Amino acid sequence: MPNDKKDDMTLTDRQGHPISDNQNIRTVGSRGPSTLENYHFIEKISHFDRERIPERVVHARGAGAYGYFETYGKVGDEAVSKYTRAKLFQGAGKQTPVFVRFSTVIHGGHSPETLRDPRGFAVKFYAEDGNWDLVGNNLKIFFIRDPLKFPDMVHAFKPDPVTNLSNPERMFDFISGSPEAVHMVTFLFSPWGIPANYRQMQGSGVNTYKWVNADGEAMLVKYHWEPLKHSIKNLRQAEANAIQGMNASHATQDLYEAIERGDYPEWELFVQLMSDDEHAELDYDPLDPTKLWDTEQFPFLPVGKMVLDRNPENYFAEVEQAAFGTGVLVDGLDFSDDKLLQGRTFSYSDTQRHRVGTNYLQLPVNAPLAPVATNQRDGQMAIIVDRASGQNPHVNYEPSLLGGLKEAPAGGKDHQPSYDAKLVRQKLERSNDFKQAGETYRKFEDWEREELIANLADALKVCQPQIQETMIGYFTQADPDYGKRVADSLAKASVDSSHIGAVSLREGAEMAENAGRETDGY
Repeated sequence: MPNDKKDDMTLTDRQGHPISDNQNIRTVGSRGPSTLENYHFIEKISHFDRERIPERVVHARGAGAYGYFETYGKVGDEAVSKYTRAKLFQGAGKQTPVFVRFSTVIHGGHSPETLRDPRGFAVKFYAEDGNWDLVGNNLKIFFIRDPLKFPDMVHAFKPDPVTNLSNPERMFDFISGSPEAVHMVTFLFSPWGIPANYRQMQGSGVNTYKWVNADGEAMLVKYHWEPLKHSIKNLRQAEANAIQGMNASHATQDLYEAIERGDYPEWELFVQLMSDDEHAELDYDPLDPTKLWDTEQFPFLPVGKMVLDRNPENYFAEVEQAAFGTGVLVDGLDFSDDKLLQGRTFSYSDTQRHRVGTNYLQLPVNAPLAPVATNQRDGQMAIIVDRASGQNPHVNYEPSLLGGLKEAPAGGKDHQPSYDAKLVRQKLERSNDFKQAGETYRKFEDWEREELIANLADALKVCQPQIQETMIGYFTQADPDYGKRVADSLAKASVDSSHIGAVSLREGAEMAENAGRETDGY
């Protein structure tokens, strides 16, 4: 039985033994060698040695909070049940608890939150019929459309494996062979690449999903979070540099303190809906995650709002061990054939099993509030048995006539898409890699375009000429002015080819060398 003395402040070890001396290990005399049977020390230090689990390969730096999602019961002006039977969207005012993790993507767990990087925006809905994870970013598109390229993309964006220094030449070397990334690069190197904080940024599911109604009819759907209480704010590079010099965790601090003072962040959830077909009339494929859906053709329709009103009690237990997956859907939500989504659906949950452990779903932050009864057993760190109260404990299989678990009744008709095509290795036919990048460039305000050009020039200065020429060609195809301004900025640049990494990074190293004060040793 667990100890119910909640107010007992006595220090114990993990076995519940009271600790009377937590300052000294046992030794032969005060100066002598220690003995192997120092149980408290060995347990304490061996646990300390294992306090860090493997860092996320991407999205390592994060912050999180709890709250709730409240549905409007409608999608725009129509009843939501027309499009989806998902229970959490039914009935105006219905609330579902949530946990949200914000993050940066490429850099490590203690990297500054001012670095230019997409921001993760992952929401775990603890719905009545199980969890739903909506895992996305602040930007509404992505660099690639095929998951086979994902490991290469991340390797190219990570620090050099020899020098361990970030080098934009690696990134643009990859992108020069991946023209579909130009649209995302246009956003990333503009001020949209550095949100001012987590409360004042957008979120998006990025990929295309499906909504399914009671009759098994499906619609393609994209999800978008828009800040409700505050306007969207992004930073210039110079502003980010200044903030980084004072606070490397400004966004985490901003989120935590806002919730503590009762200024609860809020977002409204919008969806875009499209009939579930190829849409040959469009000059892009609706399943392409490098593309935006035109909001005039496919308007944003409000479906609910989210409020974050509680901070975690322990960062590691709740934020670091929080585990999300794009395959975590409830009845009435489904996958589309978006290739990137299909790849993410395996990768995300597989990573959590490796990183947190086989039974990561038994941790409180990951466990659903809905009843759990499975025939899965054991594995490392199994702390409970996923068994129904009336289940025969001897029966861990199905079907059974001996008191085992039974299949649930269907929530509606199955959605049954049909296919008639060859099994091939081909990219999407309507790639159209540059048109939307040009449209995005032209929609930017003047100051955003100025920042974009300056940031690109700083990064491209250290790249080999063939990479520069390729990227200028891509930008020119997006918009002639775009390409010309990048080319002009590069032409004015004087570059020392010995630089490793961005020019601004080399300048930082030189500043440290020149500003350092000599002193005698001690």
